[in-house]
Amino acid sequence: MSHDGVGTRPGRGSVMRAAAFLTAGVLALPVLSGCSDPDPAGKPLAGQDIAAAARARIADGGTLRWAVDSVPETLNTFQSDADTTTSRIAQATLPSMYRLDESGRPERNEAYLESAKVVETEPKQVVLYKLDQQAVWSDGREIGAADFAAQWRALSGKDSAYWTARNAGYDRIQKVERGDNDLEVRVTFARSYADWQSLFSPLYPKEVMGTPDSFNDGARRKLKVSAGPFTVRKIDRKGDEIRLTRNPRWWGEPAKLNEIVLRAVPRDERAAELAAGRLDLADVDPAAARRIAIAAPRPKNPSASPSGTPLMGPDLRKLTPVQRKDKERFHGFEVRKSLEPAYTQLALNGGGDGPLADERVRRAVARALDREKIAETVLRPLGLPTEPVGSHLALSGQAAYADNSGAVGGQDTAEAQALLADAGWVPGGPVKEKKKGEKAAGSEADRTGKKEEGKEKEKGSEAKTDKKTDKKSDDGTYIVGEDNKGADEQDSRPLAQDGKQYGGKQLSGGAPGAYAPQGTAAPAAATRQLAKDGKALTLRFVVPDGEGSGTLRTVADRIGHMLKRVGIRTEITKVSDESYFKDHIASGQYDLALYSWPASAFPATDARPIYAKPVPAADGSLNVEQNYTRVGTDQVDQLFEQAVSTLDESESRSLIRKADSRIWAAAGSIPLYQRPQLTAARTNLANAGAFGFGTPVFEDMGFLKKGAAGQPAPTAS
Repeated sequence: MSHDGVGTRPGRGSVMRAAAFLTAGVLALPVLSGCSDPDPAGKPLAGQDIAAAARARIADGGTLRWAVDSVPETLNTFQSDADTTTSRIAQATLPSMYRLDESGRPERNEAYLESAKVVETEPKQVVLYKLDQQAVWSDGREIGAADFAAQWRALSGKDSAYWTARNAGYDRIQKVERGDNDLEVRVTFARSYADWQSLFSPLYPKEVMGTPDSFNDGARRKLKVSAGPFTVRKIDRKGDEIRLTRNPRWWGEPAKLNEIVLRAVPRDERAAELAAGRLDLADVDPAAARRIAIAAPRPKNPSASPSGTPLMGPDLRKLTPVQRKDKERFHGFEVRKSLEPAYTQLALNGGGDGPLADERVRRAVARALDREKIAETVLRPLGLPTEPVGSHLALSGQAAYADNSGAVGGQDTAEAQALLADAGWVPGGPVKEKKKGEKAAGSEADRTGKKEEGKEKEKGSEAKTDKKTDKKSDDGTYIVGEDNKGADEQDSRPLAQDGKQYGGKQLSGGAPGAYAPQGTAAPAAATRQLAKDGKALTLRFVVPDGEGSGTLRTVADRIGHMLKRVGIRTEITKVSDESYFKDHIASGQYDLALYSWPASAFPATDARPIYAKPVPAADGSLNVEQNYTRVGTDQVDQLFEQAVSTLDESESRSLIRKADSRIWAAAGSIPLYQRPQLTAARTNLANAGAFGFGTPVFEDMGFLKKGAAGQPAPTAS
């Protein structure tokens, strides 16, 4: 499991799928732009890269073999163990009243809806849906009010017999009824709901939602009735694949492909499967992307491509024997790239009585970071835009986006040191000798710990580092900054490309594959260690040790050296991918951590549990929902409630931006960069690839007709 990856929206008990964010605070905030100012939402930093083509250019037939992470445990997206493959199947086979456009904004899905609008606001909000006249389920029954009503009852939260992962929005509905005819559905809300467009997407048939038994078990392993361009033909769990076929009752533009086969292929095996001709489309990591990019001709006009610049790779005039072989292996493939609708952030655990419980220390960490340099480190070698993310609640291009990072301020070493001094952390202060097993100044959870932690640390200690760079402590962690190298030298290193030198010498002891450019300045003197009450200011930085998490480990190394500049030391502890989130993030066994969270077109609904103020539960424990940084305020909670309750779109966006400013001010987590999206695809595959924000249009995917590309379209397998 890669924790640079992204899960679906979390629900009750879905700890393993969640990936947390941050929280709130109350400090001076920037003034929001007025109506006369340019829209702060801007445009997406990178567009779709899907080799868009008109349907007339696409051949009829063929099978698309598409790599996915898993064969899902359930086909019901509203259950806690649903995953990204569950959502992909739902997009291809089920109705969605709204879908996302290229800017990550909801748009009416014309295949199902003729119109949908709020027709009454007093005394209650009423939304009237007018369905497409031809919209039918695969068994021939019309899609109608009975399906809407069954889904509302199942997800309302009123009947605990339904094992639902989430009920946000559905719990605000008072009733669902037929309109003036069979094509109309009236939904009346007990409480006003700004994000009503998030509902009934996907929409399941009443046969699935009608009873607890059918909801809990009926749609886990099969989907008997569907209503999309494709239907689920077969799920082969032994063969790790799902086969989707054309829906003969689909009333929209007919699907160009005969079949889509979703194959579960581990990320580290995808390059080999592509080279062997067993896949047509697969998300890949940067190393694999560079290998595949060798085979694709470079664009004559890079600025005309959706991502702006080509994927950085070797000089094609000086290929090594291995690269020449890759050029042959991956002939007929190319890399399509964009930015995922998700971002990676640094989480700061403000729970317990550790140093990060003090807002001044969290803000000092934020002021120590050069977010621009971190984004450049990850994205520049991929030829992707390197602008840091400026919001916790939306991404550039989305309606609610605005760069509110000014609420905490940019990189400023002097200001960070002043904040630490104000919090009582003194440079070079006396430090008491640590007792065996005691952390320097970590969170309370770190000091009490779990027995299992020792095993994880033993595993982390197996990694080899150069003693000249990072000092290994007796408990299996590595203390970043306990050396004589300068922070500037460390921070200037870009990510390596395929484990090869990038413009200069390799630094001993750095993260694997990290290099400094030629001409790097001489090391600067290290900032003196800070201490308070006899304890050194050292934060435990937990990172996953899996092959797919190399980028996170490199970013953690950069952050450690940036914090060293202001006197904060970090102990980097590597733990297994399997335990990273469950045993460390969700349970609060960390000070600093990196993980990603998906953006939402409906932040007032989807982001609320991530920032809700933790409250004591009946059993005395702390109910944090998905707020794993454990930082929250009543004011942020109130802003979310106001934003989700107003039907004035402009006012709702303004409230979301105010909430985001306060979240920035509290520094519970620091957004860093939008995640790269790299997809290997056959050069003759159209309307598929790096989708960015946009919802895939499955009926338009297909292989170009002969003569329109270098290879003929594969036949059905």
